[in-house]
Amino acid sequence: MDRISFYGATGTVTGSRFLLEIQDRKFLIDCGLFQGPKELRLKNWDPFPVSPADIDMVLLTHAHIDHSGYLPRFCADGFQGIIACTDATYDLCEIMLKDSAYLQEEDARWANKKGFSKHKPAKPLYDTADAEKALTYFSPLHYGEDSYVGDDLRLKFKDAGHILGSSIVDIKTVNGADSRKIVFSGDLGRPNSLLLRDPAQVYDVDYLVLESTYGQRLHDDRPVDLELARVINESVERKGVLVIPSFAVGRTQALLYMIRELEEKGKIPSLPVYVDSPMAIDAMEIFKRRIVDQNMTGRALTLTGKKIFQPRELHLCKSRDDSKAINQVKNPAIIVSASGMVTGGRILHHLQNRLPHKENTVLFIGYQAEGTRGRAILDGSEYIKIHGRQVPVKAKIEMITGFSAHADYNEILAWLMAFNHPPEKTFLVHGEPQAAVSLAEKIRQHFGWDVVIPEYGQSFKLKF
Repeated sequence: MDRISFYGATGTVTGSRFLLEIQDRKFLIDCGLFQGPKELRLKNWDPFPVSPADIDMVLLTHAHIDHSGYLPRFCADGFQGIIACTDATYDLCEIMLKDSAYLQEEDARWANKKGFSKHKPAKPLYDTADAEKALTYFSPLHYGEDSYVGDDLRLKFKDAGHILGSSIVDIKTVNGADSRKIVFSGDLGRPNSLLLRDPAQVYDVDYLVLESTYGQRLHDDRPVDLELARVINESVERKGVLVIPSFAVGRTQALLYMIRELEEKGKIPSLPVYVDSPMAIDAMEIFKRRIVDQNMTGRALTLTGKKIFQPRELHLCKSRDDSKAINQVKNPAIIVSASGMVTGGRILHHLQNRLPHKENTVLFIGYQAEGTRGRAILDGSEYIKIHGRQVPVKAKIEMITGFSAHADYNEILAWLMAFNHPPEKTFLVHGEPQAAVSLAEKIRQHFGWDVVIPEYGQSFKLKF
């Protein structure tokens, strides 16, 4: 029986895992970690509802950990098929999965040292060896390349414009006039991105699995470069340090690109810019190598010899000593560090050091999921718990939505408007409940489509 089952990204923006059973084959589209509140993170320890050994292929929309980070555990539990994705997604997964494994190992080590885990000893969800094993199953494809499973099923990755290598997954049965197609949007990017191409348009879609992260929100239409310049200049006027929690892949590179542009145009002074994220630094090298996967503006600038990710006073901080040394910075500066939702990583040390002082600024430039420290800070919490301490929030808090790599609801509707016929059914995933409900109502209102918001574990029959 052909069907689709939803084992993640239902009622939340994390843990994307969609099981597609078609023509006696089993495909898992995305294999992500659950993140955020503890009740979600605990799902990562649950056995997958279907034996990983029975899955023929994993198709990755992109490299973000909420879409790829469960792979090492999935492979350790018996998966031995092919992991298909774009070339750039493979390059990014090579650093991100190893980094995720390292963090799992560090969390277990810390729990054992402090004795706060009920498990004796605490163990990581997976380790570096598991990540390296998972990478051996990858089989990258180029954008637009047709890949066939047997003679009757065609797979294709199209540019989603979300991060480097991100994809819309297009799966089609090859049966002449009776061909059928299901499309997974992955995380759909925005038009006119600083670095990336616009999301590709798709047609002849019979079933659509669509993200709804910003299903009830519109991005601020104020020019993002002017907003960033304002925040930086006001931070300088207060003689403070600007701390920016930033996702290591995509957001950090776009931020550095824009800081350089603002410097060159004389809209901000040249300040020391500290990138304190080993993953972001490694990802920057991949962005440089994969310039062909970026938009024409970035490619044209690169051809002139311009170092597009390099502000004048850039400091790349890889070691722990480099990171600790930033604590001694007293004059105006910019600190860019991960994680973007303040769930872990080096950003915690910087916020612990800078949040209590009113001359400093904390700028959020990405989505902050429910249950994260980032959301709590944005919602006005007076204290934030970091490393067991209640840290007072005295710094100025800013948010710029224009950096978001997710399409807002109007941009999603604009993408859907170009479909040449309505999908028979549209499934909304990767959104908090209110966002998904809001987007479903808008799609029904504008287009009259059949829209479903699946629950965890729910399955639907498909006609292929």
